[in-house]
Amino acid sequence: MSSSTIELHAGKLRLALRADLGGSIAGLWLGGVPVMRSTEPALLQGARQSGSFPLVPYSNRLAHRRFTWQGQNHTTVPNFDDSPHSLHGVVWQRPWEVLSASADAAELQYLHSPDTSWPFAFEARQRVVLQGDTLELQLAMTNRATQPQPVGLGWHPYFPKRSGSQLQMAVTQRWDSEPTGLPTQRVPQAGIHGAVAQMDFDNCFEGWGGRALIADEVLNMELTSSLPYAVVFTPPDKPYYCVEPVSHVNDAIHMADPLANGVRVLLPGEGYSAWMRLRVQAA
Repeated sequence: MSSSTIELHAGKLRLALRADLGGSIAGLWLGGVPVMRSTEPALLQGARQSGSFPLVPYSNRLAHRRFTWQGQNHTTVPNFDDSPHSLHGVVWQRPWEVLSASADAAELQYLHSPDTSWPFAFEARQRVVLQGDTLELQLAMTNRATQPQPVGLGWHPYFPKRSGSQLQMAVTQRWDSEPTGLPTQRVPQAGIHGAVAQMDFDNCFEGWGGRALIADEVLNMELTSSLPYAVVFTPPDKPYYCVEPVSHVNDAIHMADPLANGVRVLLPGEGYSAWMRLRVQAA
C-alpha cells in the first residue's frame, strides 16, 4: 500500500498514523479531545513531535554510541541533538511500509539492513487496533542476521499535561541517573502516585506490574503492557509527560549482567513481541 497516512476510527476514538515518520502515532483523540499529544497528520514534522513511536531495537540511551557484543566492538551514530549517546533505537527515524489498513486496524513493517545506526539485520512489525474504548499496540521484532543479537523494544507515548493530570503506578525500584541520563544506581521507590505537575522524573522503574492509571479533568485512562519496565518522564517545563513501557533498563547492554536487566538475545530467525493497551474514557 502506498499511503503513509492512515486514520483509524472506533466509536469516539480517532487515531492518525504516519508510517513514513517512524511508524508514529500522529494523534489520538476521544471526540476531539487529545488523548496523547496530538497533531493532525499532515502537520506532523517528525516522530519526536508525535503522540507515540515504537522503540526498536533498544529503548532510551545507548551510552556513548558504542557497545561490545560477542567480542566485537560496534558504534552507532548521533541521532538526538547534542546528546553524547544514541537514543530510542532505529525505527523511530525510518519510514515503515503499510502492509494492511482497515477502518479500525493497520499493520506496518520495517526491514533493517546493517548500517551505522545498528549493525544487525532485523524485521519489525507493529499492529495498531482500535476497539471500543481501547487502543491496542502490538510490536514484534525478528532477528534477520546470521548471528545472535541483543534486542529490546517498547513504546514512547506522550500525554498532554493538564492542570488535573494524575499518575498512579505500582513500582518498587528507581534508577537514578547522571547528568547525561545514564543510570547510576538503583534505589527504592514506593510507587508513583500524585499530581504530574509536582513530579520531576526522567527514570526507569522496576517492579512495575504492567499497569498505570492516568487521569485528568477530562479523561480517565488505564495503560497496561506485557513489558516489565517503565520509563517515566515528567519534565516540569514541558506541556507533556511520558509513561513508556519498555523491555529493559536504560543502557542495560553496558551493565554487568545485561540479561538480568532485560536485554534479550535473539538467535537468527528468532522473534520477540510485546503489547500495550490504552483504555480511554471521558471523566
